[in-house]
Amino acid sequence: MDNLVSRIKAELERVSWTSSGAHIKTGDVRKIASQAFRSLGDRSKDHVFSLCEELLEQRSWPMKVIAFDFAYRVRRQYNQADFAVFQRWLEEYVRGWGDCDDFCTHAFGELICQYPELSRKTLLWTERREFWLRRAAAVVLIPSIRRDKYMETDPLQVADLLMQDEHDLVRQGYGWMLKELSAKEPDLVFTYLRKHRAVMPRVAFRCALEKLGEERRRILMQ
Repeated sequence: MDNLVSRIKAELERVSWTSSGAHIKTGDVRKIASQAFRSLGDRSKDHVFSLCEELLEQRSWPMKVIAFDFAYRVRRQYNQADFAVFQRWLEEYVRGWGDCDDFCTHAFGELICQYPELSRKTLLWTERREFWLRRAAAVVLIPSIRRDKYMETDPLQVADLLMQDEHDLVRQGYGWMLKELSAKEPDLVFTYLRKHRAVMPRVAFRCALEKLGEERRRILMQ
């Protein structure tokens, strides 16, 4: 495993990675992830998750991108017990909105798509001190919304719980979730926004209405 991490580090350096990650694009990191994954002889979930742990322990942005990419690539092997693993990664290794969104709109969101009943556990994140965990409570539902499983995950309940959150990135997160829901259920989201427009923070409100039709946006903005 150490050999794989060393090879990945060398490849990152080859494409001009610096310690801040400022000189490398996400697309370049994903290409390295794809090449590294193809080189694996053992692609069992247990082995890949062990590699993910080692990559995450490096605590650098490119390594986290690669770890979350690896985790998503074994999605056909997921089971409900993986929730505990993913939640621990979210708690121990995610430290901002970028990590949160990458993980939650791919690997973790895919797990919720496969097992929507797990969304009951993600409701508890709305009470967490760390803003990225509260944001994750909304963002992790986006894949299930896009794949028409939102009736089982109840995104409006998450919006209710996060409505008056103090952090703008959490507000933007549940606004984004509502925007995705509006593409599936415009009447539902329009009614929800109209009901809450007097109390919903502007950053969430404006994000949530972006995909609604022009006339509905005009009514909501009056």
